[in-house]
Amino acid sequence: MVATTRKLHHFHGGVHMPGHKEASTRLPVAAAGVPERIVIALQQHIGAPAEPVVKVGDRVLKGQMIGRAGGYVSAPVHASSSGTVTAIEPLPVPHPSGLTIPCVVIETDGEDRWVDLQPLEEYSEADVDLLRARIRDAGIVGLGGAAFPTAVKLTPPADAAIDTLIINGAECEPYITCDDMLMRERPEEVIQGVAIMRRILGVRECVVGLEDNKPEAFRALQAAAAGTGIEVVQVPTIYPTGGEKQLIKVLTGKEVPSRGIPAQIGIVCQNVATAAAVYRSVRHGEPLISRIVTVTGGAVREPRNLDTLIGTPMEHLLGRCDPHLTPEDKLIMGGPMMGIPLRDGSLPTVKATNCLLAATPGDQPNQGQTMPCIRCGECTRVCPVNLLPQQMYWHARAREFDKIQDYNLFDCIECGCCSYVCPSHIPLVQYYRFAKTEIWDQEREKKKADLARRRHEFKQMRIEREKREKAERHKAAAARATAKTSAGKAGAEAATDADKQAAIQAAMERARAKREAAARAEAEPKKTANDADA
Repeated sequence: MVATTRKLHHFHGGVHMPGHKEASTRLPVAAAGVPERIVIALQQHIGAPAEPVVKVGDRVLKGQMIGRAGGYVSAPVHASSSGTVTAIEPLPVPHPSGLTIPCVVIETDGEDRWVDLQPLEEYSEADVDLLRARIRDAGIVGLGGAAFPTAVKLTPPADAAIDTLIINGAECEPYITCDDMLMRERPEEVIQGVAIMRRILGVRECVVGLEDNKPEAFRALQAAAAGTGIEVVQVPTIYPTGGEKQLIKVLTGKEVPSRGIPAQIGIVCQNVATAAAVYRSVRHGEPLISRIVTVTGGAVREPRNLDTLIGTPMEHLLGRCDPHLTPEDKLIMGGPMMGIPLRDGSLPTVKATNCLLAATPGDQPNQGQTMPCIRCGECTRVCPVNLLPQQMYWHARAREFDKIQDYNLFDCIECGCCSYVCPSHIPLVQYYRFAKTEIWDQEREKKKADLARRRHEFKQMRIEREKREKAERHKAAAARATAKTSAGKAGAEAATDADKQAAIQAAMERARAKREAAARAEAEPKKTANDADA
């Protein structure tokens, strides 16, 4: 029976399935230890990748920033243990694309020595901008799987009137229990982190929602939240209640618009592990360098939860749980419904790693030979987003990507409910992922083509402008040359005229002088011979 006074609502569809959670909750959370080598991916979040601030050969300390945020929607990354940077290069990481991502490789020194931290004891009265800055600098992202930078999410648009903070502790997917164990063992950290986020957002209502198959976690959170005004609510156990939009619907009755975000209806949703990381970053000054990871599945003899340093190889975690893998078994990061298959155990954990599932064929849902669709409609009945999976399947299979978007393909949360109930064992979600990837590729190619076209047009405009400017320069130079030549001729002609005038004037002066001399000669008395004798 769900113990809550809050009115609960229902979302469309969903499925009931075996939880397989008891096996990994029998033992307390243990430290996974420090591996010999850690690999820190520079992009473990939605948004721009981090930019490395270290170089090969550098000595680093635990908690030291090794990659700064590459933009507003980005997050820094930090060394999860002390050691020496041995490489900065593209390496494979857990990702559906299978592509390599630039990584910082650190050979640990076994000392696990911390960088100097800056605790904030009076955080309950601290400035909101300071709290948000601490969260941003700590590299905290959503630990429920989306890995969206938390500081950005805690800075909603100015026109968004946020009145409710919802904390997601549903953890609905089979096998995964890391959030359950966190809430059992560290409830105060969760509640204090929730209080910090509530202060930042300034909301009037704050609700923690968790499924009713976690009674120990519910009691621990209720005790920690006593007197804080934070409401802790149990919700029915049905997959995928842990989806952001589904939990919002259950707790508030509100629906997030298609292709929209919760902020549009006045809600911000965060994960319980994110809340605990927020508390540790603010109170103790610790960046996000570790998290609890569930290691479970039929191919391990001692399933449990491990407090794991980010960048730890998956095989290191397996080694702590007594594995007995066979060629038919699979390694999956996450749960059996939405997890990412891993090519091998050498891949590193990332911030979004909540579970390592060593799955036997029996752990993987709806295994069987794929057969033609019989149009039974079961996929439509269980879809939590109220889509038409069958129609989407046909269009994806036919590569009709324009038509599939008419059926709101990008509202699909890839929960796998449709694949789980399909009697023909059609891997429906794989078709939707394929269609999304193709559409994204086409959009990227279109953007590249548009960019190339704009660059070509700009180049042509530049060439034409340079031609005009060159012609104008030549015209101006020619005009200056003509003006100079004309000025020279005018000057020469003026000089010639002046010489002529001077010569005429000189001749006239000489003639006048001759006339005056002649006149004087005539005016003088002429001497005679008698005058001489006298």
